[in-house]
Amino acid sequence: MKKLSLLFFIVAFLMFFSCGKSSPYALIETDMGTIKVKLYESTPGHTNNFIKLAKEGYYDGLLFHRVMNGFMIQGGDPDSKNAQPGARLGTGGPGYTIPPEIGNYHFRGSLAAARTPNPEKKSSGSQFYIVHGSPVTDAMLDGVERKHGIKYTPAERELYKKEGGYPNPLDNDYTVYGEVVSGMEAVDKIAMTPTDPNNRPFEDVKMKVRIVYE
Repeated sequence: MKKLSLLFFIVAFLMFFSCGKSSPYALIETDMGTIKVKLYESTPGHTNNFIKLAKEGYYDGLLFHRVMNGFMIQGGDPDSKNAQPGARLGTGGPGYTIPPEIGNYHFRGSLAAARTPNPEKKSSGSQFYIVHGSPVTDAMLDGVERKHGIKYTPAERELYKKEGGYPNPLDNDYTVYGEVVSGMEAVDKIAMTPTDPNNRPFEDVKMKVRIVYE
């Protein structure tokens, strides 16, 4: 009996430890495919807020309302739900902002918080974008370093040159709090969707967001 009790305790401990080590992922489902995003633990304010809103169903039915091929796809505006064709979008939110947690860079597939211009660099409470990206060169990164006062590591430079991204003018100005781990083909499809002069897709690209732990 003592051996069985000890075995049960060990199994329960290992299960608890394993669960405690799981990481949050967002599954952003669209008609063009599902985008799986790993949410960073290093940006708890943004990550926890995104998880909270997703679990509340806040994002379900919202649009990717701003799409720019080679730059990014943006969504999370509550005003985009059931929005009329041609309506100007991009100013809605939950009524609060999030303090910045700047430090990660805008490689292709990065998830970041949108924001309006403000000196504190506070993020929108709900709007986000995923970097589609363009080719990046050392000369471009040299310019960003001079302009924004940052220093890329050799590994960061290699990743930018290999995968692409959008370092200027985003790095050191916007909070990146996740990265796409699968489904970039869906991002590519959305990014190449025909848009109106305000960069809104002619055909609505709706989302549904779920949170899973792995």
